[in-house]
Amino acid sequence: MITAIREVRRAKGLTLEEVAARCVPPTTAQTIGRLETGTRTVSVGWLNRIAAALGVDAADLVRLPERPEIPVAALLESTGAQAPRRTAAVVPPHAEPGMVAVTVVTGVGDYRAGDEIWCNTLAPEGFAAALNRDVLVPRPAGRFLFGRLIGREGDRLHLLPLGAGARQQVITDPPWIAVAIRLVRAL
Repeated sequence: MITAIREVRRAKGLTLEEVAARCVPPTTAQTIGRLETGTRTVSVGWLNRIAAALGVDAADLVRLPERPEIPVAALLESTGAQAPRRTAAVVPPHAEPGMVAVTVVTGVGDYRAGDEIWCNTLAPEGFAAALNRDVLVPRPAGRFLFGRLIGREGDRLHLLPLGAGARQQVITDPPWIAVAIRLVRAL
């Protein structure tokens, strides 16, 4: 059986030792490492124990041929949102068509470094549903703006960036926006 234990553990920012200690009953980091690499057979019992330790469903640890991933559309830093330099994706427990993610690199506003912000893309006719919500808006040349959608006038969107003292930005006629629907934060 091919598992995604290592990918999920790393996505949650946990070490082998931390996962081993969270298992009930606790186990060793070596055992978790062997289960991750496939040098030890992963039983349903082990899948359930590790899934509970990671806070996910056991099904999320089994790699399926067509397992969906959410592409990382932007990296959020204190200077703003920008396109990633290399292709990246996050593995959600349950992906939906049209989802994208924002990975927070540097804490800004209410977001902390390491957070993942899962977003649903919206076509222009659905923009009104995102009012007073955090949104990702594409800009020319692979740039993005991430902030609170505070108003809409025709084809113009008014966004308030996250940083303290930031000035309102106006974006005209974006082809889509992505509204934040889920914050994934390691505890």
